[in-house]
Amino acid sequence: MAHAKTSYVCLPCRASYKQPYDSTRQRICPRCAEPLIHAGSAFAVPRRRVVTAWRTLSVLLNAGVGFHKSCCGGPGYRPRTLRDVRERMAYAGRSGEPIARALVPDRAGQDLSS
Repeated sequence: MAHAKTSYVCLPCRASYKQPYDSTRQRICPRCAEPLIHAGSAFAVPRRRVVTAWRTLSVLLNAGVGFHKSCCGGPGYRPRTLRDVRERMAYAGRSGEPIARALVPDRAGQDLSS
């Protein structure tokens, strides 16, 4: 039986590659030779020309937020725009919550006004 594949992302090239998961091996981008970031098996690749989507993705991946499947199907709520990211980061600053946790709340409708 073949192993499931997962996505690895190169942010400078705005490219994604599906490869078998192996935590011991560092993946390298075939275009620029930079290390790839493990994004997860539920990752949906934005189009290369949509710069704002890639900026949002860059913030999420650099904060340690992945797109991994859960027992119920998908990765759950993830900010989709830079405005969403700014609001979540402002909330983290006000509340003292870690940024990675603030970017991925337990529920999408979490109150940001507190």
